[in-house]
Amino acid sequence: MAIRFQQHPGLVVYLTAGDTGLPPSVSDRARTSPEVDLTVTRDIALAAIDAGADVIELGVPFSDPLADGPVIQRASERALARGTRLIDVLALAKELRAARPDAGLVIFSYLNPILRFGLSRFADAAAKAGVDGVLLTDMIIEEAGEYLAEMERVNLAPIFLAAPTSPDARLKAIAAHSKGFVYAISRTGITGKQQNLTADAAALVARIRRWTRLPVAVGFGISHAEHVTQVATFADAAVIGSAIVELIELSARSTEERAPGAVARFIKGLRQQQVVQAL
Repeated sequence: MAIRFQQHPGLVVYLTAGDTGLPPSVSDRARTSPEVDLTVTRDIALAAIDAGADVIELGVPFSDPLADGPVIQRASERALARGTRLIDVLALAKELRAARPDAGLVIFSYLNPILRFGLSRFADAAAKAGVDGVLLTDMIIEEAGEYLAEMERVNLAPIFLAAPTSPDARLKAIAAHSKGFVYAISRTGITGKQQNLTADAAALVARIRRWTRLPVAVGFGISHAEHVTQVATFADAAVIGSAIVELIELSARSTEERAPGAVARFIKGLRQQQVVQAL
């Protein structure tokens, strides 16, 4: 199915698959079965969708996440320590597709885990799981020929990152080969919360729109309702990652509210703020 944003702005929620917010337990480390329990991630994803998220990005944990800040780095370390693999993330995607047929599902990964798995094998498995699109953070458009062919073969949407420093020729190529939406990076650097959005984000979105009619989602640093309100004035969707992952981490150490409830409350708060702003 095509990726659609049901509301304006759309909300894209990133989750590091396999991260519970806590270091692996003794039983996790002693486990002899290759199967990993991703129930916590599944429950958080379902809660996020039901609270108003249009798209879930299932992050494949990676040992060297150069584009990510400390919050997501810690989440990847925890997920890897629990044994989370790409095949587990694909199995989770299949569960989510069955449970919420209309939600957008994107596999968010670095290139290395995909290559280890096998590009053609990954494309087939992702399509079979019901995934809508794939975003590889370190796949550059100039070297994406084989990847694009595989995505087209199985009718998956390749989603590319566009940075404020990207020259027009690269933005044009990104726009030409993207499907689903274009992911505009709000600032240069790594992922992580920020206090204020820079003017670079709006300028970048305006440049992207010269080359495509696809929706444009803005991410990297979107962390509260005021950010989402700002993004709504110039883009189609906001991507929230580190703020959600940090909330999962904090909830795991709290006795007051479990992560699915905390994430749902956070997303509902964002949506309610948009309603207030529209009145």
